Amino acid sequence: MDLSLTTRSEGGRTVVEVGGEIDVYTAPKLRETLVSLVDAGQYELVVDLERVDFLDSTGLGVLVGGLKRVRTHDGSLSLVCTQERLLKIFRITGLTKVFDIHPDVASAI
Repeated sequence: MDLSLTTRSEGGRTVVEVGGEIDVYTAPKLRETLVSLVDAGQYELVVDLERVDFLDSTGLGVLVGGLKRVRTHDGSLSLVCTQERLLKIFRITGLTKVFDIHPDVASAI
């Protein structure tokens, strides 16, 4: 499966909608998107994971890297996720303490 990425501005933040699978093969595409947004001065990011079917450790690493990158500019990276199988990954890895995870884009903004 492939990875789809779309970005838009909403409420002063940049929303990155992600769909498909985030794995060792597709994670670099997400990394490139996050890096280019930060390089363009977008430091308030919301990553919408609602259409993500699969997330592995490489994908988690990309999200953590994105968070570190925006924090160097006093920014934030919030996640939108309601899928239990993905939330379980964040709980097991302790990343629920690192990321602000919201049920929808409106509450993340």
